[in-house]
This record gives sequence, C-alpha cells and structure tokens, in this order.
Amino acid sequence: MSPFFSPAPLLLANAWDAPSAQAAEAAGYAAIGTSSAAIAAMLGYDDGESMPFDDLLFVVRRIRASTTLPLSVDIEAGYGADCAAMLANVQRLAALGIDGINIEDSRVSGGQRALLPPDFLAQRLAALRAALPGLFLNARTDTFLLGGADALQETIARSRMYAAAGAHGLFVPCISAPDDIHAVTGTMDCAVNVMCMPDLPDFTTLAKLGVRRISMGNFMHGALTRQLQALLAAVRGQQTFAPLFADEIH
Repeated sequence: MSPFFSPAPLLLANAWDAPSAQAAEAAGYAAIGTSSAAIAAMLGYDDGESMPFDDLLFVVRRIRASTTLPLSVDIEAGYGADCAAMLANVQRLAALGIDGINIEDSRVSGGQRALLPPDFLAQRLAALRAALPGLFLNARTDTFLLGGADALQETIARSRMYAAAGAHGLFVPCISAPDDIHAVTGTMDCAVNVMCMPDLPDFTTLAKLGVRRISMGNFMHGALTRQLQALLAAVRGQQTFAPLFADEIH
C-alpha cells in the first residue's frame, strides 16, 4: 500500500530538484512531494502557475528518475483553463510514474491569490478520480492561507465537498492552532495534511490531533537559499573561501 494511505502521520519531504529528492531518500523519508513554489523559484518564476507546465514536467521527470520513493506532485490549480486540459496535464505526469498529486482551490491573478468557488475543485477531483483511480488526490484548500473571517467553517464545508468528489486527503496550509486542527480532523474521514509553520505543534501532538500527513511547503528551500546567500556574502566579504570549509570535521 502507498504510504500516502498510512494510518500513522506521514512526514513528507518537499523536493524541488533531483539533489533535494535524493537527500530526502538518504535521510530516510518514506515519500516525497514536490513544492510548486520552490520549483518556480528555482527556475526564476513567481509562484502561481507562472512557469510553463512543460517546465514542471521536466523537473518532475528528473526527480522521478533520481529516487525510488513514492512521489506526489504539486500541480497548483491544474495548469489548465478547463477540466479537460487539467486532466491531460495530470495524465502526462501519471505516465512518469508518480503516485499522487496536490491540487488547490485558489488561483493567482494579477499578483493576487483568491479562492475559487468550491465547485471548481470538486469537479476536477471527480474527473481525476474517474480517470485515474489509482492516484492519491490531495485537495488543498487555501481558506486559512488567505485568512478569511470564517476560515474554519469554510474549511470544513469545502473539505466535505472535496471528499465527496473523490479526494483522499485534505491539505490546509497555514492552519496551526490545535483547536482548529482538531475541529477539521474530527469532521473528516480522509487524511488531513498540515504544513510547516513557525507555531505548528510538534509531530507527536499533531498525531494526537488526528493529522495524517505533515509537509514542508517551500520552507526548506527558503532556508537553504538563505544559507547560500550568507555563504556567498561571507566569501566576498572575507576575500577567502574559508567560510565554505568552516564546518568540516578535521
């Protein structure tokens, strides 16, 4: 059985290229999910489907070839103007041997992200479940990410609709309060996914709250980028390559 269906919380390593996927496998992770924001940043694009789908497909192909771990792909809202175009994109990914996808109910337009009507994602989930029944479908709702006044109740309402449409998992980025997490997990039969946040409870607590999947988003990529910037600044500032070897064991 795919680890995406595991009853125990799955700590998912989010990757953006072959080396990050290989590092996750070497570190003992059980599965990998791509981060759309990290892949976009790596290729010099803004997040929000601004990179061409063929660029995403190329990166996923290289990740899939570099690791044996189960792989879920973040496809944002589907990279398609309609359901048929979205489905064609996912079928191209499925042909690479991926195990799941993450698909969301918001879109970026004019630099601003906004929630779409819940029917938008529900229809896409139903089409995906019918065409690709073996693919793990993680439905992301951006209710908490966008900070609506009724985020919790809107999350629960959308979650029920997405589960009925065929979602196996529900991803709620930016939810972090234990009471909110428990309210969502207590009303859902499918796996609830939370994401790295500064105030997110520890993994043991998340398990007790009913969380089944824990992911990193683009935070690991962001942390490594800051480390790279600091190293580059240190080399230039010190006029020596000594900072590159400061943590070597002699």
